[in-house]
Amino acid sequence: MTLAQGRAPDARRFSPAAARNRAPIAAALPDLLPAFGLVLEIASGSGEHALHFARSFPHLTWQPSDPDPEARASIAAWRAAEGPANLRPPLALDAAGAVPFPAADAVLCINMLHIAPWAATLGLLAKAAAALPPGGPLIIYGPFLRAGVATAPSNLAFDVALRSENPAWGLRALEAVAAAAAPGLALDRVVEMPANNLLVALRRPRDPGA
Repeated sequence: MTLAQGRAPDARRFSPAAARNRAPIAAALPDLLPAFGLVLEIASGSGEHALHFARSFPHLTWQPSDPDPEARASIAAWRAAEGPANLRPPLALDAAGAVPFPAADAVLCINMLHIAPWAATLGLLAKAAAALPPGGPLIIYGPFLRAGVATAPSNLAFDVALRSENPAWGLRALEAVAAAAAPGLALDRVVEMPANNLLVALRRPRDPGA
């Protein structure tokens, strides 16, 4: 997740996007998350999402992570200043790297796919499938392209801007993400969100006969 320039006197950073979308995302998560267990967040950025969700879902343990040391310092500072007991220290995890994800009951990833190379999406899908139990969800939030669905002009302009900044970036097609996730994960639900974003849930198939 892209970090804003704003920061507290300590290592805490502030993301305007996180301030805008954390409440709508939290409102949509209860239908997707397990009743209890550990939620692993990938690309946690400033850590504001993890802090908000840990407060909103005290029955779940929240495990933030980020490959960027400055992001992890921000997450740790938020946790030290305001974090509840169910918010864990951040891990150094990279979706595109070689290190696997630890076991989790759910995996959450917010606003990463379009500002990372396709290899990061593939890594996220494969590692989440390996980390999740049968029926466990990978929940992805952000802007997508969808076949047969008109894309908002603002999202099209955003896609052009991203690709001009880095040719490896850009909005991902939901169908391509779902195809790349199979057979480890299957598309379960797509939730329309404010500002032309989607909340996409993919689940690890349950074992036959379970």
